[in-house]
Amino acid sequence: MVAATRRAASITARLNRLTFNDAAAVRALFSELIGRQVDEGFLLIPPFYTSGGNEIRVGRNVFINQNCTFYDLGGLDIADEVMIAPNVSIITSGHPLDPRERRSVTIGKPISIGKGAWIATGATILGGVTIGDNSVVAAGAVVTKDVPADVVVAGNPATIIRPIVSGA
Repeated sequence: MVAATRRAASITARLNRLTFNDAAAVRALFSELIGRQVDEGFLLIPPFYTSGGNEIRVGRNVFINQNCTFYDLGGLDIADEVMIAPNVSIITSGHPLDPRERRSVTIGKPISIGKGAWIATGATILGGVTIGDNSVVAAGAVVTKDVPADVVVAGNPATIIRPIVSGA
């Protein structure tokens, strides 16, 4: 885990020196970080932070705005057409509640973000959560449980505030 974190820190340090105008170089470094080629529709605005990178999977036409943090130890799947706003934290890892174990154990739980989802500014998504297709996580929401498709969630903890009706 330490080696993966060092590798990620080295790659993200180079990535974070780039600007919005360096989209091709950002795509190349992000592809190196995750170990898979991202498509031409992928756009990330630095800075970006991650604990490893090699457990991130990204679909087509994904947009990640600036200052996002992805801790991907548990696995992070981002489907096609997902938009992620600034200052979003997606955290797949945590520690036991027992203080005797906290420093020695890291627990990873996967996160899956469905096709067409929008994660708004400052949202936090915690491990073990699935965000359904087309759903919106409102600004500042803290997602601790699965979110079904086609809804808006908000608050801490996030709860459904309304359905999304296409064309409405």
